[in-house]
Amino acid sequence: MQSINLLPAQLSPWLDSPTALGVLGVQAQSLYASVSRGRIRSKADPADPRRRLYNRDDVLRLANRRSGAEPAREVALRTVAWGEPVLSSAVSTIADGRLYYAGRSALQIAATGAGLEQVAALLWDTPRVDFGEIGPAVGEPVGGGLRRALLCMAAAAADGAPARDRSPAELQADAATLVASIAQAWLGHSAARAEAGSMHAQIARCWGRPGAAEAIRQALVLLADHELNASTFAARVAASTGASLAAAVLAGLSTLTGPLHGGAAADLGMLLQEARALGVADAVASRLQRGRPLPAFGHPLYPDGDPRAAALLRVVEASATFTALSAEVARATGMLPNVDFALAAMADAHGLPHDAPLAVFAIARSAGWIAHALEQGRTRALIRPRASYSGPGLDA
Repeated sequence: MQSINLLPAQLSPWLDSPTALGVLGVQAQSLYASVSRGRIRSKADPADPRRRLYNRDDVLRLANRRSGAEPAREVALRTVAWGEPVLSSAVSTIADGRLYYAGRSALQIAATGAGLEQVAALLWDTPRVDFGEIGPAVGEPVGGGLRRALLCMAAAAADGAPARDRSPAELQADAATLVASIAQAWLGHSAARAEAGSMHAQIARCWGRPGAAEAIRQALVLLADHELNASTFAARVAASTGASLAAAVLAGLSTLTGPLHGGAAADLGMLLQEARALGVADAVASRLQRGRPLPAFGHPLYPDGDPRAAALLRVVEASATFTALSAEVARATGMLPNVDFALAAMADAHGLPHDAPLAVFAIARSAGWIAHALEQGRTRALIRPRASYSGPGLDA
């Protein structure tokens, strides 16, 4: 088999994105996945720091390997964790370290002053979305916000009509109700009275922190969707069966609770306690020596830092401990804060409840889960991968 070498030897050892994509013969998402997995080295373009350059030798090496037509099983195995794209979606994408909603920059949308309502309208392809009012909850509140939200979605899933063959208008009406229901279940019990307004303003009032509204607005916008993350994939799998939108949201919400996903901010709290007790440098060194992770730092899809975190931290006055921890982790590992760190810093700066990071994450991401569920429903295709069996030998 002849190796691929489409580039003159005298060219720079670094390739721009179009050239690298042409040599590899892949979509942009595949290139970024290869960078995140360490297969292709990348750096900022000195002529334009907003763009990336890709190592020529790494690109050629991967192209030659691809030309060998790897077995489908090997390709499939690599798609599971930060690997190749596995399905088509027009909802959102991460390209060259930037997040886009339906082709529009999420950071630019956040900078315009838009709220979750406008982002939901964009993702759901509808002119307008109104989540209504978050008022006092009916009856006595039971358990924490997460428990109430899960119970609320479970009840809605049990009673909800299958999404298949329902009209877009019916589904979008359900969608707005579901997002409002999560917010109501998680937050409404603390509101003194119902008040109209944008979702971020209502959340801030429910927590008695109107000054946090702007930071909450940006967090809701920046967290509304994030391509095919674990919770979104779970929501799409549920939606692919024709289940109700509520069932898809329940699948997403359940998956979000894990410490490797939306629960990362809670793990960061433990690290912060260690930093306050031992000192920031000793706390970070202790974690590294014991091989324990540094939660809320680094992101495979953002080798140069999570832009959502950077945007949110610009509107949050992080405490000295957060600032020192970020600096020490960067010095010791090169890792930068991700959006979970920014959410925790926001909650700390504004005196929000301890579960505020997860609450904001869940309310925001519910809009994305619904967008993906609607899109999956339109395909009328069941998501049903095969397992690679590794158990005992099979009976004759």
